[in-house]
Amino acid sequence: MITVRPAAERGRTDWGWLDSRHTFSFGEYYDPRHVGFRSLRVINDDRVKGGAGFGTHGHRDMEIFSYVLEGGLAHKDSTGGGGVIRPGEIQFMRAGTGVTHSERNASDSEPVHFLQVWIVPDTRGLAPRYDQRAFDVEAARRGLVPLASREGGNGSIQLQQDVALWMTRLGGGDERVHPLAPGRHAWVHVARGPVTLNGRPLADGDSAALSDEPAVALVGRGDAEVLLFDLA
Repeated sequence: MITVRPAAERGRTDWGWLDSRHTFSFGEYYDPRHVGFRSLRVINDDRVKGGAGFGTHGHRDMEIFSYVLEGGLAHKDSTGGGGVIRPGEIQFMRAGTGVTHSERNASDSEPVHFLQVWIVPDTRGLAPRYDQRAFDVEAARRGLVPLASREGGNGSIQLQQDVALWMTRLGGGDERVHPLAPGRHAWVHVARGPVTLNGRPLADGDSAALSDEPAVALVGRGDAEVLLFDLA
């Protein structure tokens, strides 16, 4: 079974300096039909104007990723973690027992476009942790690249949940197939570009949930970038 979540139907927050689209319920946007999928709780598609950003605020008991599509995102948190995240990198923060952090556009003039992803961990009260890594962009043009996993193998970030996060970049006609083991589920988020998912056309910002499917089959219909979550 495949259920598509069209980009145009997502929630929206517009504060002038921030234009955010919410795949799942978040903040003042609430839709009881869309409060997460399995342990995946948040995908926010954020655009922040130059010189602006999120002031210091707190989180706890959540696995949080920032994935930059354009520009640079400056991060600083109470674990001592920090830096500027740019395209080709992924940043991770384990909120655990509690952290405070800020995120700002690293530029005073150019916008930054990034995805923020939250995954609910299977254990509460973990020690906070920060990680930031570059991934192999050239490998992503040839196949699926692991960004995070429970085991933390193959250069992926270790995640306290039975989830594997992959990404890929496709050109027109490029194909990717990711088998799903029995009982596994998948969430596909199109960060940008047109693709076909198991025969269904998707475009920028579209997502889809897959259950009781043997595989995730992606075909590029132009230049595209896709995140794939393999979930228990």
